[in-house]
This record gives sequence, structure tokens and C-alpha cells, in this order.
Amino acid sequence: MIPAHRTAAPEIWRHGARVPGAVREIPEETPLAITFNRETYAVMMGTPADLADFALGFALSEGIVTSPDEMTGLQVLELANGIELRMELPLALLERLTKRRRRMAGPTGCGLCGIDSLAEASRAPKLVPPEGVFAAAAITRAMRAMEPLQTLHAATRAAHAAALWLPGQGIVLLREDVGRHNALDKLAGAVARAGIDPSQAAVLLSSRVSIEMVQKAAMLGAPLLVAVSAPTAHAVRLAEAAGMTLAAIARADGFEVFSGAHRIITEAAAHVA
Repeated sequence: MIPAHRTAAPEIWRHGARVPGAVREIPEETPLAITFNRETYAVMMGTPADLADFALGFALSEGIVTSPDEMTGLQVLELANGIELRMELPLALLERLTKRRRRMAGPTGCGLCGIDSLAEASRAPKLVPPEGVFAAAAITRAMRAMEPLQTLHAATRAAHAAALWLPGQGIVLLREDVGRHNALDKLAGAVARAGIDPSQAAVLLSSRVSIEMVQKAAMLGAPLLVAVSAPTAHAVRLAEAAGMTLAAIARADGFEVFSGAHRIITEAAAHVA
């Protein structure tokens, strides 16, 4: 399989002069054809790693399947000009494809390319489970713990991460990709394949929060979404509609809560509970 990153030897200039430099690692970016029953549904650019997770997570996020059991086959096939993620569905599920069908050549991180209506771009999110409380200090520690686990980003300084954090257990899964949407789809697939219940978990993001990130986190079923960067106004409205707690601008000393603040408590309160 194509490696997730490769070595490059760039020519380095500083202050208008060429200076000696070392080699660096840069992430690979590969066309990924997502097919169902041998018909292309989407073509994305992404990092060639954890692709079975990505295929399943994409299908779950799109609402094509609701669990891994609904899929009758999944193959990752390296071809001459890219990688095909070949999924097989029973005929009864093919109707979902016609309702949500899109053909797109998506640049890295493109979350809404090719959809065919404004209504689809602003579709109502899935409601997240109502339960779950989270200690503020524990959330800050979780965000700090995410960085050392980002091995692709550590090597290249050019990848996003999405992680699943369970209070009392820590970060149980993390996936990376050059595209932030792809990283979250990979995480969703990994969660489903591992059989983890996300109803009291948090999704942690190394990126900003736009509407499709909220939609994908809601489809996953996590009640808390925490991100390093700020959300868009539309993302906040969507999180409110989903009943989701959205925290962003996460820094070493804390974060800001934009929706669902009732789930955030002090550590002392968490110990009492």
C-alpha cells in the first residue's frame, strides 16, 4: 500500500538567502474512489492510511448504512491511478444511494462538494444522546493528550486529527488525514468497527468546526465536540439543533463553550457524581 508520507529535500531560503537544510517528511495525498456495488459514488483526495475505517465512516456519515453489519463486503484496492474503496451493499439499501447520491472530485478537506441542493447543505443534524457530563479540567487534559498521539502530524506538520475520548478511559481512538473531514470519517469508521458506544464520549478535533464537522459528529452519536479552532456561526446553530455541546478555541488553560453548556461541570462536581 502507498505510504502515508514520504521524504523530501526542499531548498530552504531564510531572509532572502539560501541556507543549508535537512530532509523533511511530507504527507501523501491520493485519489480515493468510493464505490458501492461497483458504481462510483465519490472521489476524494486523502491520506492512504486507515482506509477501511474511512470507507465505513464515510458510508455511516452519509447515512448510507447505519452499522457495519449492513455492508456485505469492503475491499481496499490499490490501482494504477489511485485507490478504490469497494463496498458492497444488499439491494435493499441501494435506494439510500439514489436519495443521497453525489458524484464529486473533491479537493482535500472538501466536505460539501457536489451536493445538489441548498437544502442538502443545511440538512437537519441527527439528535445526539441527551446524557453525558464532562469535567472541564479533564477536557483540557484530553486535548493536551491528543497531540503526542498525532504521529503523522508529528512527522509532517501537515495533518489533521480526530479522536474519541471517554471520561475515565482517555483517548481510545485517533485517526489522521490531510483532510479534516476525512480524519473524522476515519474515526467514525474505527468507532463502529470497534463496537464502542459513543453516547457519553467526546470527539476531539485538531481543526476548526464547520457545519459538516458537526453533522458528522452527530451521525457518530457523540454529545460533545471539542476543537482547537473556532466554529462558524452556522456550526453553532447546527450543534444547538442537534442538542450537542460544542466547545472550541481549546488552549492549554481552557476552552470556550458555544452550545450545550449544561454538560460541562467542575472536576469537584464530577467526583461527587
